[in-house]
Amino acid sequence: MDYKERIASDPDIMLGKPVIKGTRITIELILRKLSEGMVIEELLEAYPHLTKEDIFAALSYSADVISQEELIET
Repeated sequence: MDYKERIASDPDIMLGKPVIKGTRITIELILRKLSEGMVIEELLEAYPHLTKEDIFAALSYSADVISQEELIET
């Protein structure tokens, strides 16, 4: 999935955090809700502007960001 079509970052929207385009719904919020046990159907109900594809884009984006991180040995 090409998440770049669904995710944007603009310093004037949510302090530049990545959001689903056309919304103020951050990728962080989506991940946090999923990590708290909310299922996709509940997310879609709670945030009617979201689609399943938006949620999958958020997951794909997050995986790409994490894959580019450098691990620091302590």
